[in-house]
Amino acid sequence: MPGSPPAPFARLTVVSALSLLAALLFGATPAVAATYVPISGVGSTWSQNALDQWQANVRQYGMSVSYAGTGSSDGRDQFRNGTVDYAVSEIPYGVEDSSVVDSPPSRRYAYVPNVAGGTSFMYNLTIGGKRVDNLRLSGEVIARIFTGRIKVWNDPAIKADNPALASVLPARPVVPVVRSDGSGTTAQFSTWMSKQYPSLWDDYCGRAGRSTPCGTTSNYPKVPGGTFVSQFGSNGVSGYVAQTRNVGTITYVEYSYAVYTTRFPVAKVLNKAGYYVEPTARSVAVALQKARINEDSSSPGYLTQNLDDVYDTTDPRAYPLSSYSYMIVPTGLQSNFTAQKGKTLGAFAYYFLCQGQQHVDRLGYSPLPVNLVQAGLDQVRRIPGVDVQNIDIKSCHNPTFSTDGSNTLATTAPYPSACDRVGGPVCDGTAPGGGRQSITTTLEPGALLISVEGNPHVELPSPVLDPSGEFLHTSGQMTPVTVTDTRPGNIGWTASGQVGDFTGPAGSVIDGSSLTWAPTIVDRGNVPSLRPGAPVVRGDGYGLKEPRTLATGIGPGTADAGAGLDLDAPTSTPPGTYTAVLTLTVI
Repeated sequence: MPGSPPAPFARLTVVSALSLLAALLFGATPAVAATYVPISGVGSTWSQNALDQWQANVRQYGMSVSYAGTGSSDGRDQFRNGTVDYAVSEIPYGVEDSSVVDSPPSRRYAYVPNVAGGTSFMYNLTIGGKRVDNLRLSGEVIARIFTGRIKVWNDPAIKADNPALASVLPARPVVPVVRSDGSGTTAQFSTWMSKQYPSLWDDYCGRAGRSTPCGTTSNYPKVPGGTFVSQFGSNGVSGYVAQTRNVGTITYVEYSYAVYTTRFPVAKVLNKAGYYVEPTARSVAVALQKARINEDSSSPGYLTQNLDDVYDTTDPRAYPLSSYSYMIVPTGLQSNFTAQKGKTLGAFAYYFLCQGQQHVDRLGYSPLPVNLVQAGLDQVRRIPGVDVQNIDIKSCHNPTFSTDGSNTLATTAPYPSACDRVGGPVCDGTAPGGGRQSITTTLEPGALLISVEGNPHVELPSPVLDPSGEFLHTSGQMTPVTVTDTRPGNIGWTASGQVGDFTGPAGSVIDGSSLTWAPTIVDRGNVPSLRPGAPVVRGDGYGLKEPRTLATGIGPGTADAGAGLDLDAPTSTPPGTYTAVLTLTVI
């Protein structure tokens, strides 16, 4: 209203729209929807956040895919014993662990890369009651922390990494938090220590009663009487560190559990170029260009990785503890694995290799590069019972793909600031010194946006007579919509939809109340609190002709929502093509 003062939390309405088309072509053969039997898998917690998102996404296609994060070691064991349909692990079979070789299964199998990411160092440290979020650590300091040689946060070696904090770092004990279960994350971390700092790692293993050289281990050694804390799974270690009372703790965990699950800081790690770098999607993509991939398709270890050159890359943008995870899939009908299960597993694998890579960066991962996606798709063809799909990978919209075959994420990765270089200028506002500065910032109002992600025209299959004989039925999926909220203050939003009548030939109409939906969260993105709207069921008299909630969210971020659509038309509806507009609104 003119003359009224602006309201800081004014009601904001943003609109987008989808056109819906249903063709009533009597006599046409309706398409038969794919049917899938349930499948189950276990293993890695390192990649579990991605797996959980993917299995939720494929429910809209009728797939029931269950996954339990029990640790990579247990995943490999259960797959070897034939108790699960697939497993996920960061470590392949055949690796020697504390002088014991992890033997491969008798059932036939293959590795399918599923996601990339960085093993980060999440910490809980405060100075003067305020959380530290700009910690930097060299590789040697990390190794000394996790071998018990650095015991306090104001250790001279930590001060040397952090000149901006050197005068204020507290004399608080450092408490390393490690995995209690057999873990691919532990295996990756211990491999890195054994290759980069073998004397520190062997000395620690010897004190823990392990034989040396220690090498790779999935089970973190513990020195009797030490201060290390053990927790089960990635959620266990990250959740422990994130507790308010556990100031002084630090753990190794996939970046997703810090940036997405707990929203806690991670240390920037010193690379061989002399820069401290965080494990973003781009810095991981840069580093993994140096991964040596087993390209011998006749080898049992086809597509597995050797990361020695990743650790040593001198690209200033690279994060040194970067790696891939694998799904272990059967290539034979053994151990209660059937062709019907192969159909489901194959479809799920096609999904995560293509569409599933689009937004993994929002979860704290890095998407697979084109060579591993293409090789992974070839591996999927080996799953017995799979419905082979000739996927044009250009349609996958993977952010690493480019027209010239290069990795777009890697080529566009920014170079680190001079402030992140060893010996560079001290740029942090907490830097010690005698001067004072007045620092001012303006918090912009931000924006709330909704947009259709993809084709704004939805074509439903030709309706067919319902088994009850009472109406003509068709169903399909609406194109997902993306809601982006950059407003401060955790105001919250509600996305809703409303449809008009379907109009057809010669003025024929299908009432908009005939359309119903079942909302789903397609991609949680980085919205802290998010839930789908309640399903609208047939027979309530209103359908989507009145506004219905698609999703609600609280907090800044971006998320994708969709819905399964059902249209029930009267049997008296004349043949023809009918079109309606579904208006999506966010307030």
